[in-house]
Amino acid sequence: MLGRVRGQVVAAPPGRVVSDRPQRADARRNAAALLDAAASVFVSAGVEAPIRDIAAAAGVGTATIYRHYPTRADLIVAVYRHQVEALAEAGPALLAEGPAPYGALARWIEVFVDFVITKQGLAAVLQSDDPCYDPLHSYFVERLVPVCTELLAAAAAAGEIRGDQDPYEPMRGVGSLCAGAGKNIRYDARRPAGLLVAGLRSSH
Repeated sequence: MLGRVRGQVVAAPPGRVVSDRPQRADARRNAAALLDAAASVFVSAGVEAPIRDIAAAAGVGTATIYRHYPTRADLIVAVYRHQVEALAEAGPALLAEGPAPYGALARWIEVFVDFVITKQGLAAVLQSDDPCYDPLHSYFVERLVPVCTELLAAAAAAGEIRGDQDPYEPMRGVGSLCAGAGKNIRYDARRPAGLLVAGLRSSH
């Protein structure tokens, strides 16, 4: 993607091969930075924000954005998928940090809250008639429900929460709690979301 250098071998001393792996890693970081910048601009200024504002926030030229995302819909879809992937990767990473699975679950829900609040900036366009957005809800469910399932199962196995939890229920609950945020700067959806997670705790 962004700034990607085609695979090649450059001149090097005999017996030593230098690959383009660092450039590829750098390209991935640049692409992620662009999508993060776009997401931030979408939240603050809406999805119709000028591309030049996104380019400025990302520190690239508008031509770079158009080269990789020819239409605004392409960019919106890429931003959404990028955020879903980051959230999906966060679950296993938090569990690996330890020590308590419940703590990982609680922290993941906080990240999920941030995602849902950010997603509200995309809500109107995602619900439009444009068919390019149709697969996104299924993508969201397929990537994130298993992550929530894993977190709930780990906390249940540790005896920290009850073991009869449907992962879709807390996720929908968080979505409903975040819907109350709107433009109310005094409303922090993390607080009621924290109470929701606390309600999962085992009584034993």
